[in-house]
Amino acid sequence: MSNILYNRVLVKLTGESFAKNGDPISLDAIAFVAEELKKAHALGVGLGVVVGGGNIVRGAVLSGSGRIERITADHMGMMATVINALALSSLLRERGIETRVQSAIEIKAIAEPAIRDRAVRHLDKGRIVIFSCGTGNPHFSTDTAAVLRASEIHADAVIKGTKVEGVYTDDPAKNKDAELIPEITYDEAFHRRLKIMDAAAIGFAMENYPKPIHVVNIFKEGNLERVLRGEKIGSRIY
Repeated sequence: MSNILYNRVLVKLTGESFAKNGDPISLDAIAFVAEELKKAHALGVGLGVVVGGGNIVRGAVLSGSGRIERITADHMGMMATVINALALSSLLRERGIETRVQSAIEIKAIAEPAIRDRAVRHLDKGRIVIFSCGTGNPHFSTDTAAVLRASEIHADAVIKGTKVEGVYTDDPAKNKDAELIPEITYDEAFHRRLKIMDAAAIGFAMENYPKPIHVVNIFKEGNLERVLRGEKIGSRIY
């Protein structure tokens, strides 16, 4: 564990990290993520993982159609995270890593209930715990779930893996002059309404999780390990 910044972290994975070339569930993409987690696990770091489901279903988009209720659409999104969690679990076990999938909605046949004490015991035994179904409640994002689970398992930090390099002054896909913000406080991120995390997640962190959130490009090989080793990459919210 020498030169490792954190002993236990919660990794938030965007659903986009499970997709590739138009395939919503790409084994190549998931294998890449599994390898990145394997490297982090080999450092002796305890890993909890919250998975998104946007590669399969985006609840906000469905509900925006006006044909599916928001609550139903959000539940559909939660089910998508279960698919991703099971796929990631399988590819981690393929690499010799013990995992447990927990679900915030009861699905006894395929996942444990999201019980905090049980998750902590798994982490203490060196297993990677993959949390699905967000918080189990509609209207709350998987970003909020990530901060909640991090608080529950006493993670030293949240590492949010995205498709961009970190937190920007504006959407870098739309504004070429957008600048990367290396460090920013929770309070400033909340009041500036920066889009990297929703306001509920930032607000929860401000009140209940006084530890850093790192935002990095998960699609770049080695970035997860670099954060754990203390390299200055991406953005740090504190």
